[in-house]
Amino acid sequence: MALLQLENVSVAYDQQYILKDFNLSIEKGHLISLLGPSGCGKTTTLRLIAGFLEATDGAFKFSGKDYTRVPINKRNFGFVFQSYALFPHLSVFDNVAFGLRQRKVKEDEIKKRVMNMLEIVNLGGFEKRFPQALSGGQKQRVAIARALVIEPDLLLFDEPLSNLDANLRVNMRVEIRRIQQELGITTVYVSHDQEECFSISDRVAVMNKGIIEQLDQPSVIFQYPKSEFVARFIGFNNFIHFDERDSEGSFFTLRKGDYHFHAAKADGMPVTMKGAIRPDDLIAGTLQEINSGDNVLTGKVKVSTYLGRSYQYVVDTPLGEFTVNQEMQQPYANGQEIRLLFPSDKLVLVE
Repeated sequence: MALLQLENVSVAYDQQYILKDFNLSIEKGHLISLLGPSGCGKTTTLRLIAGFLEATDGAFKFSGKDYTRVPINKRNFGFVFQSYALFPHLSVFDNVAFGLRQRKVKEDEIKKRVMNMLEIVNLGGFEKRFPQALSGGQKQRVAIARALVIEPDLLLFDEPLSNLDANLRVNMRVEIRRIQQELGITTVYVSHDQEECFSISDRVAVMNKGIIEQLDQPSVIFQYPKSEFVARFIGFNNFIHFDERDSEGSFFTLRKGDYHFHAAKADGMPVTMKGAIRPDDLIAGTLQEINSGDNVLTGKVKVSTYLGRSYQYVVDTPLGEFTVNQEMQQPYANGQEIRLLFPSDKLVLVE
């Protein structure tokens, strides 16, 4: 049975629905990420769970109890904000201890729990420092410690790494996953960064305009997006709308004009007429390196861009323009005729 359930929940601002008949279930001990562009409803969902917002319709159940109208101070949830929200006039120790003191915990118990939590977040010895003396990553770890020290039933993150530089974001997401797994705490994590979500989550919900387009393990979403929206959001930007589709064994046979393609079937893959493939999964080669035939298009290089480890090409073909990334020593010239191979195990069908 799920620990957390949102059942047909609706939330509206100024009579405009942000969430409408929204459903979500989260298993105990899992870290689930809500991923999507700005305005998709992910932060609204998080704030609804936290108690900052109230649903106009539907029910929120937690641990088998109805939490729909439970006030925020009665929900034992930890919340980590994007802006850290530390008290600048309080030391690290007092920032972390704040929630415990609000709960009237005895001082000797506060000291024990705060010092233990600072060790867990790798801030042992920092208890007397003040926020202005900390780096961004250290401030975020203080915020995490403050959320965890109250021993919450649920941990909520609202884009906690967006204020950090790239290298620190990588280090901090590893720390967040380590702490979450070490404590086994159920966690809801909001971000618009797909790499961040995929690296730390048990499951990811990709949201669009107040609905969940796909909810699955990160590896499944990465390889087999169900909809065009999900595909575009996670880096598929080559699409073909086929004219015909047949099913043969473990493959779909697809036709577009005079061109034929094969796509490997996968569990849960929608049976549609639109195919998608990542630029990294397309294979480019000269006319001598790749023979014409099924899953192959001939085209001319329109734009060439150096990416560091690879070159990116926009190739004009009879079926439109396609983008391909390829590592190579000697790049193709603009106007050069090349062929593109669409590997059947990388070409997926999307709604």
